[in-house]
Amino acid sequence: MSNLGAITAVKGFRDVLPAESRHWRRLEDVAEKVFGRYGFGEIRLPLVERTELFARSLGDTTDIVEKEMYSFVDREETALTLRPEATAGVVRAYLESGLVQRDPTARLYYRGPMFRRERPQRGRYRQFYQIGAEVFGRDDALADAELLVMLTRYLAEVGARATRLELNSVGDRTCRPLYRERLRAFGLAELAALCPDCHRRLERNPLRILDCKVEGCQRVLARAPVMLDSLCDACRTHLEEVRALLEQEAVSYAMNPRLVRGLDYYCRTAFEVVGARLGAQNAVGGGGRYDGLVAALGGPDVPGLGFALGLERLAMVTGEPEVAAAGPLADILPLGDRAVGPALALATRLRDQGIEVALEPAGRSLKALLRAADRRGARLALILGDEELQAGRITVRDLDRHEDRRQALGLDVPGPELARTLHALTMESSA
Repeated sequence: MSNLGAITAVKGFRDVLPAESRHWRRLEDVAEKVFGRYGFGEIRLPLVERTELFARSLGDTTDIVEKEMYSFVDREETALTLRPEATAGVVRAYLESGLVQRDPTARLYYRGPMFRRERPQRGRYRQFYQIGAEVFGRDDALADAELLVMLTRYLAEVGARATRLELNSVGDRTCRPLYRERLRAFGLAELAALCPDCHRRLERNPLRILDCKVEGCQRVLARAPVMLDSLCDACRTHLEEVRALLEQEAVSYAMNPRLVRGLDYYCRTAFEVVGARLGAQNAVGGGGRYDGLVAALGGPDVPGLGFALGLERLAMVTGEPEVAAAGPLADILPLGDRAVGPALALATRLRDQGIEVALEPAGRSLKALLRAADRRGARLALILGDEELQAGRITVRDLDRHEDRRQALGLDVPGPELARTLHALTMESSA
């Protein structure tokens, strides 16, 4: 006999059991419905991409690329990475599939797992799930505002009431260099109070110091210059147009001048959805504009924007109570070997009519089988023993009222009639 202990899940990876899966499925179904109204089609991406895709898109000085990616070299000596986010993969697919020529203003949404080697915490795991949407070929403020209206409508429909939308601009290639130099000068003046990682970031990409999670650095950075003060006229106008359109549609938002996105490809509009009851790490999702990303990945200079929502965090703020799964309408109880075949035939007929039924194994007492049906939450027990088989009928027991209806159903009743009769019996027991 083995002395080995039970094998457990890898740290930061977890199972999603049926009760939580039902909640997630609802969030995904609502996304499909709401996003569809806005013209988005679903794209399904591979879990693995070439490492170069993320190094070029996210920036090789980001924490994701430097510390968090699950990367490996396969047998063909190709550097591969489990996707840490989906936008870069969507852009690659947009280019590789020819959508950039066939449908340059494509609207795509996705759902699925991402992978980052972060410190696991509540609502944040090393394998996590996202729902996201991307818009290509639009550089106008209307596209930004429309996407944000869609996002807020989705959040309202799934019941994510304890959230708020925060908005900022992170400038563009015209005005960001000036801001980068202002930030570098500030960082160098505060160098003694910053962590070693921030020292390195100041040399390679000063904007990355704004992502630092070290408490001491955050206190210093609270006094850092903000991008809004360095915006060029074009970026300022773009932001004002987005804000005016959101206000026209009564979309509630708050300006957050210290909001930045953690990836290098963002420009102009940046936003986050934050949860009121999630603690310090309160981001439910976020996104913004990335007008240079398509070109950076080898395509034409096509603008883009999008967002991603963390499914775990979203589930935490939608407030949907955990409810037990509804049990099957009926549980079929064969009392002996002779009843096994007829019990399977009965189950098949009912399932073909779209009815959820359970089917117990033979070989136990009626009392034990009834306990099993009760544990499943079934409304009715369909009993098949020697007496029922001889008479060609089914004993139907109402598990709420503990009443038998021996004469209710014949074994030869057609499937549709059988289904209607069972539904009628459950309605009677509810009355």
